[in-house]
Amino acid sequence: MDSSPAGAGGLDQASQAAPDSYGPLHGWAMIWTLLGIFAGGMALNLTPCVYPLIPITVSYFGSRSGKGGVVGHGLCYVGGIAFTNSMLGLFAALTGGLMGALLQHPAVLVIIAALLVALAFSQFGFWELRVPYALMQAATKSHAGYMGSLFMGLMMGIVAAPCIGPFVLGLLTWVASLGSPWLGFIIFFTLSLGLGLPFFFLAVFSNSINKLPGSGEWMLWVRKLMGWVLMGMAAYFLQPLFSKTAGTFIMAGVALSAGIHLGWVDKTKATFKAFGWIKMTAAMAALVFMTLTLGTFFTRGAGAGFRSHEVLAQAKEMNRPVIIDFSADWCSPCRELDEITFHDSRVVEMAEKEFTLVKVDLTRKGDPAYEKLLKEYRIKGVPTVVFLDRSGKEIRELRLVDFEPPAPFLERMIKAKTIPK
Repeated sequence: MDSSPAGAGGLDQASQAAPDSYGPLHGWAMIWTLLGIFAGGMALNLTPCVYPLIPITVSYFGSRSGKGGVVGHGLCYVGGIAFTNSMLGLFAALTGGLMGALLQHPAVLVIIAALLVALAFSQFGFWELRVPYALMQAATKSHAGYMGSLFMGLMMGIVAAPCIGPFVLGLLTWVASLGSPWLGFIIFFTLSLGLGLPFFFLAVFSNSINKLPGSGEWMLWVRKLMGWVLMGMAAYFLQPLFSKTAGTFIMAGVALSAGIHLGWVDKTKATFKAFGWIKMTAAMAALVFMTLTLGTFFTRGAGAGFRSHEVLAQAKEMNRPVIIDFSADWCSPCRELDEITFHDSRVVEMAEKEFTLVKVDLTRKGDPAYEKLLKEYRIKGVPTVVFLDRSGKEIRELRLVDFEPPAPFLERMIKAKTIPK
């Protein structure tokens, strides 16, 4: 075996580029995630801290001269919101390397989940997040011109912090765990569009607006909706600590509880008739999510056939390349590799025909054989996927240390099988 360092510091540049380019969100998962975040941003406008600002903001924009002036001020306002939130997302993602390392420890996952639950309780009304009075005064100070509109957008997050702060903090934690600056920026930019676009259109068409629903108890229901989103995020971080079956049922249980609470248990009412329809839609969406979560679990096809480490010598005799997957149940990227990449039909087909697959489960330490493999291949953390050529030597430029979607993983497999003995 090649005994050169193969840890994080010695990885080939090409093997690190792919995960950063794709990240854990791709394809339809990316589209649905961004649509959900955009809808979440719009829903935050209906919370008690933000909704009362709508008539004030519309009045401010309406006083600008001409429709062109209103559009310009509206764009500056949305731009201010987008800049503030996007920079937050970018910063969180840039610190994702540290977060990714911390998430290797189950205790950290428990702490993050506990923080998210505490933030969710603030949305349920058990405690209140308050902004210092001096900071609030500075944020609400009026300024003239386009720079004034930009400043209002920049400060909007401070004014609305008691309601949107817990949701934003929860989202920051998740973005940091992804570790992709590009994803961090685009996720929070999408959130900003959800927050800002309603203000923009209300301002542009302010003369056509006859009546907006009045502030009331219904806005507390919106806060509870955001609280259940945070509870779902807490369940997401706790999933790696349980078996796949238990993790699936925990997530489905949160969705079921959210649907029952938001649709039937909560007795919040509103003066406008559409509110009842909105409650039922949210409740049914939660129940549909629960059904899809359980359905995906029970109908998922067979994954790649990983076997014990004892077959390594046999693979060398059979002149077959080898894929060694070092993983653990508490590692989120490991589970994504298993559930998405290693269950892809193309990966499964090529693996069965061309490769010997070896699984090294590091959930619990103490197996001498596994410890020997860790030292032999200098494994620094999980997930780590090692490719061996037909002679049993590692193809170091193909080593993978993060989640990767099926398509680029297939490219690695093709390269591994074409290298001669």
